[in-house]
Amino acid sequence: MTNRPTGENSSRRSFLRTTGAVGLGVAALGAAGVPEAAADDLAAGQPATGTRPPVRTGTGLDRLPHPLVIGHRGASGYRPEHTLGSYELALELGADVIEQDLVPTKDGQLVVRHENNIAETTDVADHPEFAGRRTTKTVDGVTLTGWFTEDFTLAELRTLRAKERLPQQRQRNTLYDGRWPIPTFREVTEFAARRARTLGREVWLYVETKHPSYFRSIGLPLEERLADELRRAGLAGRQGRAIMQSFEPSSLQRLAKLVGNPRVQLLGAATTQPYDFVLAGDPRTVADLVKPDGLRWLAGFSHGIGPTTELIAPTDPATGRLTTPTTLVADAHRAGLVLHPYTVRNENGFLPADFRRGTDPAAYGDAIGWAKRLYELGVDGFFTDNSDTTVLARGDFWASHGVG
Repeated sequence: MTNRPTGENSSRRSFLRTTGAVGLGVAALGAAGVPEAAADDLAAGQPATGTRPPVRTGTGLDRLPHPLVIGHRGASGYRPEHTLGSYELALELGADVIEQDLVPTKDGQLVVRHENNIAETTDVADHPEFAGRRTTKTVDGVTLTGWFTEDFTLAELRTLRAKERLPQQRQRNTLYDGRWPIPTFREVTEFAARRARTLGREVWLYVETKHPSYFRSIGLPLEERLADELRRAGLAGRQGRAIMQSFEPSSLQRLAKLVGNPRVQLLGAATTQPYDFVLAGDPRTVADLVKPDGLRWLAGFSHGIGPTTELIAPTDPATGRLTTPTTLVADAHRAGLVLHPYTVRNENGFLPADFRRGTDPAAYGDAIGWAKRLYELGVDGFFTDNSDTTVLARGDFWASHGVG
């Protein structure tokens, strides 16, 4: 090995801080390691670039490592999702960004839950005092029965505890049932500020407005509340440390008028429609939005897209095996949009058949191989339930392409 300048160790530490691998040791980056030149690039404030220059958005996104590791609801492969414990572990395992889904309480406070129906993610069913709150509602055209955050005050929600949402697939996560309360978004911003100081790096948030048209229709609009919280926490604007996302374009358009944070349009299955399109009588589907004309339209108010992996790397419905990739990555990049698809998980049941090991859907497959395939296809990062395996995959990807 050639001699390195005396700043080598400092650059290496800077790289570890940037990628969130502080405290994991070099082994956490994989046997292949990461080229030291990549560490130098990151230490100099230049994100590693994979096999192509990253799309320059003119926003804070350009300060982040490339490709990006996004902790999906924290480290939800190991801890109950959307808890401070889940966020803490995601950062320890190397996530660059941690994700929050926002829903409101009856008294207008923003709390973090995957859905406003909290039947599956809390112990509300074990509270006899709330038995009468169980109800049936129609949210975005879907009939749901359970308990809903908009029917509880924040004080009432604080009496509940979070639990594992997928106990059949993640039985070990049930060990932590009841350990953490439902966090408010303000508590998450305060947590992120604390962890940024101890980690010695920025901690970014990736925030989704959940069912925004529905909540606006019942007098609990999300966008203005989110903008206020971002300003309060010092996270607002292009120099802030928060990315905003939504499945409804009108929510991003509204947010664009309130704060200058980067915005990412989430996209579901090709045959589906954003629910605000349904309400407005707009006939376009996701299949229309991922065409070049649709992407150019999205680029008018967003900086990226968050598609399902199926829109990039489709699978055969009969076999579950990967088929020919689509042109979405190249088309989106031509429109000036970054791509952050969702969601990569370790378990066989969530992997293409090409990367499964054995027949147990809850057993781990080759999630590192699947993550590397997505990186090879040119994505700019993705949402992952298992930040550690994704960090390993990114390290392997960088190494295999001699990034630096």
